[in-house]
Amino acid sequence: METHMEKQSKKIQNKKGKDRKDPFPGPAPISAAKIKKYTKSKKAKPDGIKNKYAEHRYKQQEQAVDVAAKQAARTELLLAEDGGFLEVEDGEDSAKLTQYDIADAVDITSADKFFELHLDKFGPYRMNYTRNGRQLLIGGARGHIAAIDWQTKTLMCEFNAMETVQDLKWLHTENMFAVAQKQWTYVYDNEGLELHCLKTLDCVLRMEFLPYHFLLATASSKGYVSWLDISLGKQVSGCVTHMGRLDVMCQNPQNAIIHLGHSGGTVTLWSPNVKEPLVRMLCHKTAVRGVAVDVSGMYMATAAADRTLKIFDLRSWKPLHSYKIGAGANSLSFSQTGLLAAGLGNIVEVYKDCCATTMTSPYMTHRLTSPVHSLQFCPYEDVLGVGHGHGFTSLLIPGCGEANFDAMEANPYQTKKQRQEWEVKALLEKIQPELISLDAAEIGKVNKPALAIKLDARSKLLFLKPAKSDFEPKFKKKGKSKTGKFEARKHGRRFEEKREVIKESQQLKKIAQKDMEESSNRKAKNDHPKSALDRFKSVKS
Repeated sequence: METHMEKQSKKIQNKKGKDRKDPFPGPAPISAAKIKKYTKSKKAKPDGIKNKYAEHRYKQQEQAVDVAAKQAARTELLLAEDGGFLEVEDGEDSAKLTQYDIADAVDITSADKFFELHLDKFGPYRMNYTRNGRQLLIGGARGHIAAIDWQTKTLMCEFNAMETVQDLKWLHTENMFAVAQKQWTYVYDNEGLELHCLKTLDCVLRMEFLPYHFLLATASSKGYVSWLDISLGKQVSGCVTHMGRLDVMCQNPQNAIIHLGHSGGTVTLWSPNVKEPLVRMLCHKTAVRGVAVDVSGMYMATAAADRTLKIFDLRSWKPLHSYKIGAGANSLSFSQTGLLAAGLGNIVEVYKDCCATTMTSPYMTHRLTSPVHSLQFCPYEDVLGVGHGHGFTSLLIPGCGEANFDAMEANPYQTKKQRQEWEVKALLEKIQPELISLDAAEIGKVNKPALAIKLDARSKLLFLKPAKSDFEPKFKKKGKSKTGKFEARKHGRRFEEKREVIKESQQLKKIAQKDMEESSNRKAKNDHPKSALDRFKSVKS
């Protein structure tokens, strides 16, 4: 039991605690750099706002964007992983460290991510990772195809197509993938069963899948580039480039524009909405052998047969850096953190900060037993996958993967139910091909010319007069085509057409009147001061 003195002392302490002032009042401050990092949309200009309701709604949207950016910046403390690069002591070169040295220094889980698949009978191999970085797809030029859960080393399917495999890509989920074979393009499921034979896509050499548009973009040996909507199974667009064989291809992940490299040293940018290239850049004096665009969509790397590697700024269309490398790079790939990998013969070189600053030496190097055929960084992992003549190699590249993933965007640990829900949501939010353009911000803007045409047509319908009828009744026997009956039939048809036009006009007038009443009611509610007693008012029917 507490004594009377103890109770009194507690009361005094509680009073003192209440009188104390917080030395750091309000929420913790956030740096402007962090807020800018998590701000995903630009603020729209308030010009042209005509009424108070639209102005109030605009302010609410801007406030919601600011709150979302601040909350994301505050929750950065809760992110479990930190990204980091390989650090060496003064005088040491990180490029001299071998994969075996790195595997010995890291933990067992990370060391298991460095492995090699010796497949020297069906190479050279092309490869592709899923968007969440969980599954791996490899295909040999002599027909060998395999899908693997590379982290658990579980084989999903393996078969031989019995003909040449030019390229292969995962589609929107790990349940389907497309393979460009000798003549046609085929779609298989994750058990190796053939689902479709796409005969409209023939002689395809390279493919790219646009995840937000559900489009499979292909480039053929005949110089034909095409886009196929896999959700509908229909070809959206296609055109002849008149540039010869198309074996160098990549996509801009920011705006879904296709980049093609050509033998004349040019790089062209293509959209399914235009039959001509949007941009034509003369990048090299010799044939372009590799093209890659970084995650931000601001920088493009190109490699040519004359051993040059160039970095271009896609905002100003000007070259930033030009490097002379050991051999002509036939494969390029950007990581999520901005590292650039290049395949120089049988050597793989990785460059760090090659876009922002001028590099003097590679970040890491690795020598293989056969020439590199394709390479790609694994999303959300510090891993670089390399397909070559003798199989496939998974390399450890510290700092190349994004440390923390967004589970709503790409979840490496998603369940079957989560994948099904995501697939339905992605189909509902599919972006139409007509919205693909160089400016990625255009998708959030209003098409003012189209809207003006639509409103003008609607206003004309309200006062539209019925057109003159050209109806001529058929000739009937037994006195049914006398002058009186003939004119009565013509008048009846003319009356029905007039009635339909008046009915449509009346419906449009009712809709316009209803919109005006709703806007006036909203304005009246906004003008009326709110009170806590408003909830007791009777609702009029």
